[in-house]
Amino acid sequence: MAFQDAQLSRFGLIYERVDAITPDTLSPPSDDLSWAMWERPMRQIETALYASHRSVWALIAAEDDPCLVLEDDALLSAQTPRFLTAIKTETGNDHISLEVRNRAKYVAKTPDPSLPLRRLYQDRTGAAAYVLWPNGAAKLLARPVGLADAVICAAYNLTSYQADPALAIQIDQCEIYGVPAPIQVSSSPLSQPKPDVSAFSKKQQTRFRQRRIVSQIRMAVRSLCRVGVAQRRMISIAPDFRP
Repeated sequence: MAFQDAQLSRFGLIYERVDAITPDTLSPPSDDLSWAMWERPMRQIETALYASHRSVWALIAAEDDPCLVLEDDALLSAQTPRFLTAIKTETGNDHISLEVRNRAKYVAKTPDPSLPLRRLYQDRTGAAAYVLWPNGAAKLLARPVGLADAVICAAYNLTSYQADPALAIQIDQCEIYGVPAPIQVSSSPLSQPKPDVSAFSKKQQTRFRQRRIVSQIRMAVRSLCRVGVAQRRMISIAPDFRP
């Protein structure tokens, strides 16, 4: 939090800290079957992380303006404040991803003519840094339970864009992108083993598999339907990251 406060203060960004939901404060508790609605059983920390993002979506849905959502380990480019000012009055957008995680994204072949953006058709990971409009927040709130980034990536009714160049990376990606890491971090979700699927009934196990298959089919159809206008592309990061 000290790192994030220093970063946002340096950029002159006024922010509100939203307390994270933890496995201990999760309601209903993580073993409740209402959470078992994704493609596999979620770790307790993954469920709490989703619930934390969902609580922020509910706040944004009640606002009039878009909001930047940051997890505590998001490192920002110095271009971020200017970018936020430029997009504040944009209409018709639901969501803009600011980050990359060393994976190709399925984006428009042609960039936006007026802003450093590309239409984002398929992402796979990343919920550490994004701009969300109230209308987009309402759409996410209507989505089924899942990993926070997976829910965003699977919401094909979102009008989503990708900042190009990317304006954020998580600190665990600093070495990959040649950026000095401001602090040492570890991945909380991956610190827990995946829940044993055999602890669920055969019917529930079948539903997990079915959701996974449907998700893969949806991604394939999504890609095929936009083959003429989109391409898989590695998004570079802005040149002015610093701890």
